[in-house]
Amino acid sequence: MVAVTVPRPIKALLVAFTVSACASGAELRDERAELGDFFLSHAIVVADDATPLPGSRPAEADEWEEAIVSEMRRRLGRYDGDKLYHIGVNVQAYMIAPPGIPLVLSPRSALGVTVDLWDDAAGEKLNARPHRIIVGEAISGETIVGSGNTQTREQQMQNLAENVVLSIENWLASNSDWFPPKPESTESEGINAEAAAELVEAGGAS
Repeated sequence: MVAVTVPRPIKALLVAFTVSACASGAELRDERAELGDFFLSHAIVVADDATPLPGSRPAEADEWEEAIVSEMRRRLGRYDGDKLYHIGVNVQAYMIAPPGIPLVLSPRSALGVTVDLWDDAAGEKLNARPHRIIVGEAISGETIVGSGNTQTREQQMQNLAENVVLSIENWLASNSDWFPPKPESTESEGINAEAAAELVEAGGAS
């Protein structure tokens, strides 16, 4: 018998099918993670070498790239700091669930990526090693019976893109030392300066 070597990204994604589904990244809540003076400059996604798991619906590299970049702009573009950062995502493996037998044989969708973060001013990568993220589809009335039965391929990819970017946001928040505090606005400093000038003037007049 010939031994078959399974690449690590594929092994990791296969394990993802045994864990609980991910939280949904579809909703943008008013309360955001604390990322200091963060501003997303370049969002780069490479999916040329993404490997589909057996039975997966097909997907082109540019489809993954567009879906994930768009979602990074939607979620991480809410941060309006002045310090520029670049995020690079490498799509390694995916499973876009095909139709199955509801509640009996319904494959789940999953996506595996690695992520790197660059500090623009320092010109260097902040994480020592690529950070691996594996997400599954969020549980909903549609996915519980198998998303392959209830969603289009594009909807499944969007679901996974939302969840992986939510995981990226959580990863960034867990490394708060990468992000300096947001400085006080120029407007606030101007108001404080005016107030100080008034106090000085009032003190001199007394």
